[in-house]
Amino acid sequence: MAQVLEFKLPDLGEGLTEAEIVRWLVSVGDVVAVDQPVVEVETAKAMVEVPCPYGGVVTARYGEEGTELPVGAPLLTVAVGALEGADASAPAQAPTATPAPTATKAAVTPQAAAPARASASASASASDEASGNVLVGYGTGAPAARRRRVRRAPLTASHVATALVREPVNGGAGPVPVVSPLVRRLAREHGVDLRELTGSGRDGLILRCDVERAIHQGATQAPPAVGAPAPATAPTPLPASAPAQAPASAPVAASPSARPGVTRVPLRGVRGAVADKLTRSRHEIPDATCWVDADATELLAARTAMNAAGGAKIALIALFARICTAALARHPELNSTVDSAAREIVRLPEVHLGFAAQTDRGLVVPVVRDAHARSAESLSAEFARLTEAGRSGTLTPGELTGGTFTLNNYGVFGVDGSTPIINHPEAAMLGIGRIVPKPWVHEGELAVRQVVQLSLTFDHRVCDGGTAGGFLRYVADCVEQPAVLLRTL
Repeated sequence: MAQVLEFKLPDLGEGLTEAEIVRWLVSVGDVVAVDQPVVEVETAKAMVEVPCPYGGVVTARYGEEGTELPVGAPLLTVAVGALEGADASAPAQAPTATPAPTATKAAVTPQAAAPARASASASASASDEASGNVLVGYGTGAPAARRRRVRRAPLTASHVATALVREPVNGGAGPVPVVSPLVRRLAREHGVDLRELTGSGRDGLILRCDVERAIHQGATQAPPAVGAPAPATAPTPLPASAPAQAPASAPVAASPSARPGVTRVPLRGVRGAVADKLTRSRHEIPDATCWVDADATELLAARTAMNAAGGAKIALIALFARICTAALARHPELNSTVDSAAREIVRLPEVHLGFAAQTDRGLVVPVVRDAHARSAESLSAEFARLTEAGRSGTLTPGELTGGTFTLNNYGVFGVDGSTPIINHPEAAMLGIGRIVPKPWVHEGELAVRQVVQLSLTFDHRVCDGGTAGGFLRYVADCVEQPAVLLRTL
């Protein structure tokens, strides 16, 4: 008899506790192979394709695209193996010959579900249709090296159909088309009866926005004015969990979110991670900013000469990165972090250089590993690779963490200056404005030169203004006279 195994959202590492479903790669009724990617999710770090450790037929999907699920929540169920009594010698029918039911969520019958759940862990380790591969915290227990496949009679569409039913809830009072456990929890916390809602999702599925709309409608119902005639019908009673409202002496103003045209954007995914990190930086780091204008004419000329000599093209940000690593070698205080619990400044031996990159998914900070040991050509190639990965949403969590110092080239947005917020838990960030022609005194005469504004925001706990000013002045000297950099090579 076929076993229906439940695959839960795995721990994706880096301390992440939730992920948003971006795109389903399989549908109910599809046949999946072991370790086949079944869903694409977005975490606070990156986009990840999640592989399923079981091979079989998908019998249920938990969550629509856009739904946020916590780690450990059910993701999908897979029917593994053939039903008892199936004739292995009979011609196999393609599972897609008869379409599976279109319901987004299905469950096995109570008689089949109980033993399936009770033996799920044992089946996961012993089944020949399951993988020994894991990400973090999930997968079968069988070692991958000892895994063997046994030929089985394939599941037919009729076998799958017998395992697909709507999920009964509330003691058999009728099905409620809700997939997301977050939606159920939100409704429960606010006393919303899901049976009274009409879902806006596919096949009447109740989504989070449906519950939030019901909450807002309940919150904005004001009591009738004094002296107004009684309504023709009795008012709808409040949920038992809702407190009684005291009579108001003045009209109740509608909440800002209830006004027409107001849009609520959840702080989750990359946007939520950025908000949390910047808020923590402002709360924990006593930062200060200093800035200086520098004549970048000679730096631009040096880059032009390097690119004219042939070979790989050198990006301007790669030259600034090379200058930064040289400046950090002279002022290692800025390549550090603060251990607040131990009240210690931790100076780091290597420079892992982050750079702010704006993408369609929000602001990300990819990290160039061992930037201090790279040449200008190597830095240019790595900047290009990470930038493209950021735009396509394929950066891994490891490529977004571990930075020790950050460059922020806001000049690409056409602005001259800024006061960057430090990328916690680092100690400093260098901002680079746009390079524009300006009047400048050069060799005692007024001339038009290419001028850039540089700003350094630093953690005042790791150093004082003298160290920060010395770092910024050395960067400006290298920008104005690139030959200064040769002294450190």
